[in-house]
Amino acid sequence: MQSRKNIQVIISGGGTGGHVFPAIAIAQALKSLKPDINIRFVGAIGRLEMEKVPKAGYEIDGLWIDGFKRKKILANLLLPFKLFSSLFKSFLLIRKYRPDLGIGVGGYASGPFLKVATSMGVPVLLQEANAFPGMTNKLLANGADKICVAYDGMEQFFDTSKIILTGNPVRSSFSDIDKIEKSEAFDHFSLKSDKPVVFVTGGSGGAKPMNEAVVENYEAYIKAGIQIIWQCGKVYLEKYRKYNSPEKGIIVLDFIDRMDYAYAISDLIVSRAGALSIAEQQTVGKAVILVPSPYVTEDHQTKNAEALVAVNAARMIKDKELSSKLFNTINELIQDSDERNLLKENMKSLASDNAAERIAKEALLLIENE
Repeated sequence: MQSRKNIQVIISGGGTGGHVFPAIAIAQALKSLKPDINIRFVGAIGRLEMEKVPKAGYEIDGLWIDGFKRKKILANLLLPFKLFSSLFKSFLLIRKYRPDLGIGVGGYASGPFLKVATSMGVPVLLQEANAFPGMTNKLLANGADKICVAYDGMEQFFDTSKIILTGNPVRSSFSDIDKIEKSEAFDHFSLKSDKPVVFVTGGSGGAKPMNEAVVENYEAYIKAGIQIIWQCGKVYLEKYRKYNSPEKGIIVLDFIDRMDYAYAISDLIVSRAGALSIAEQQTVGKAVILVPSPYVTEDHQTKNAEALVAVNAARMIKDKELSSKLFNTINELIQDSDERNLLKENMKSLASDNAAERIAKEALLLIENE
């Protein structure tokens, strides 16, 4: 391995914002603690990380890898070739950069890269965001040295001696949300500061049921004077672009780079109940309506949402109820500032401060102990 004066860390994984942005937050925390550290990323070609990581200022190498596609059986014929290609490229990357540590955040690229890393004697730290681990982290757990988690009770999945409860890392910009000049944020989205703003997001890929529910009550939002920042997802943009109307207070975007701006001016958020989304909402302290995805492992998003509803930190609407409940629930909360403030306070009280820094410290400690 390299001298401790020239530490090299490679962070692998991605696929969705729930993997990519925590990875960037960890990288930022490592740089803050040790400015001379060298950090690279390994991602999957064609996935979100190949765009977002370079924008954050880090170099990234792409692997030709994908997951099993249940609805496209023929596409799976290439999986053995993709796996072999990814394993071989991972070997070449590790031999070239000789990392002192590999960090995995979940996602397709994390599997082959960290599998090779452990076989070549590179220490590995995993970050698991969810209460029910993804398949990649489950497969990598035996070879990992440390596993940073966000929920209690992870002993049922991982070796207790490896588990460290850190919380979920969020981008540093969200910690200073109150310092944002709101006039700049309103101008950024071409919205008016004298009308309420609702931020509707189905995550980096968008959510079809949420998009359809917004369209069903499109005119009702305009009539009620409710402005909408609507992150519909890249695959849905062409379908919903026609609804973009700044003069009516409806902003349709496939992806939002300035999430800090969106959070800063939102009076209410409508969101999926993924681990990263909830961690961000707790950090910024906002009133939230959670719409858990029913298509995730062990229905963990519903469990996430129910836990928050139980302590009066969020409202919840199921996918099948969106059509009948979404607009009325939004309208009720927009008109009831007392309940919004209560939800905000309770959500903020659940925030895990400095999760990225905690993970970064564990990473550096692991390197030192090697």
